[in-house]
Amino acid sequence: MATKVVMEALSPTMEEGRLVKWTKRTGDAVKTGETLAEVETDKAIMELIARADGQLLQQAVPEGATVPVGNVVAYIGAPGETVAAAGAPAATSPAAAAATPASTAPIPAPAAGSPQPVVSPPPAIANHPAAASVAAVAIAPADATRVKASPLAKRIAQDKGVDLRQILGSGPGGRVIMRDLDAAVPLPAATPAVETRAAARAPAVTTTGGAAYEDVPLTQIRKTIAKRLATSIGPIPHFFLTTEVDMERAAEARQALNQQLADQGPQAGKISFNDIVVKAVALALTRHRACNAWWQDDHIRYWNEVHLGMAVAVEDGLITPVIRNAAMKSLSQIAAESRELAQRARDRRLKPEEYTGATFSVSNLGMFDIDEFTAVINPPEAGIVAVGSIVPKPVVVDGQVTVRRRLRLTMSCDHRVIDGATGAVFLRTLKQMLENPLAMLL
Repeated sequence: MATKVVMEALSPTMEEGRLVKWTKRTGDAVKTGETLAEVETDKAIMELIARADGQLLQQAVPEGATVPVGNVVAYIGAPGETVAAAGAPAATSPAAAAATPASTAPIPAPAAGSPQPVVSPPPAIANHPAAASVAAVAIAPADATRVKASPLAKRIAQDKGVDLRQILGSGPGGRVIMRDLDAAVPLPAATPAVETRAAARAPAVTTTGGAAYEDVPLTQIRKTIAKRLATSIGPIPHFFLTTEVDMERAAEARQALNQQLADQGPQAGKISFNDIVVKAVALALTRHRACNAWWQDDHIRYWNEVHLGMAVAVEDGLITPVIRNAAMKSLSQIAAESRELAQRARDRRLKPEEYTGATFSVSNLGMFDIDEFTAVINPPEAGIVAVGSIVPKPVVVDGQVTVRRRLRLTMSCDHRVIDGATGAVFLRTLKQMLENPLAMLL
């Protein structure tokens, strides 16, 4: 009898998964432990492995389909064995959604006349000197009226000078995502004369002529973010504490440390300001265990270990990889581990144990020139520190006005666990460590 392959819960909070790619095809020989498919969970892209030996008799769902945990996705059996058609599972796919009546379809069918992507480049690209390196990137019509792209992809495209209309997206619904931009080459900037002629031809009022809006299906990670926020910002009684830190000594210490690391070669990497903040937060938590805690409904769990979550922006959301035992690690260890975890997070290759179990979190938006913000607590944690940008400001030092590099930190606290004075004392310790890095050695 054929063995059913079901959609497994590949992460602790997974309720459904999107089958990204089949790595085994119908008729292929299969051994226990081999990878059958890649599945997008609510946090990462994981491998669905075989639980039996035999032949892959049938793929019950197509690539791109979303399947609830426990539903059948394939069958494994002896060569020549047949599978009953009644075993087909329920799944949501773009094709199925388009064929569903409007009253029940989760995704509307594309508007009539919508431009269809092509795989051959238009002359403007094909004749470009860099066309050989662009060949790996699928091209969409240059006159496409609507660009589907994630916010992160739009920002990266703007930084790289890439026209998103020239990229065929591989994300849900054809959205351009970050990996689609890896091989993209920026087009040469138009000359003033060309720009002037184009402006002269442009009508006074332009209309797209396309649909008035676009519905994009939720990714697994965005669904989970929505559910998590509903259990955080509403039920958790947040309050916020903000302090401003003088970062001059921290900047001097960072420069000295990076000079030493440079002598060890490029493999040694560099220390970032975020690494220094992470280290300081971890050490401060060892002195203020009341902040290193989880709310557990009928009790509070105070942790003796510091496992620090580090918020990382990924496609269509964010994820929080965890630096375990952060207080016991050196700055160079934290720097190397944070770089690796952040890259694996962006590649959607984190393992469940790498993004669960944080006792406290840090969220940094300073690289986006955000001076100050408030972060939402990630339950069951009781606190999170939001890190802004380091900005030169005129301040009074010893009665004289001088320019100093300043950083604003905002701590979000769960008032069920952390009282105002408790959070304030923690922030004071954190500020002392950042203003005098030698305090981390005490």
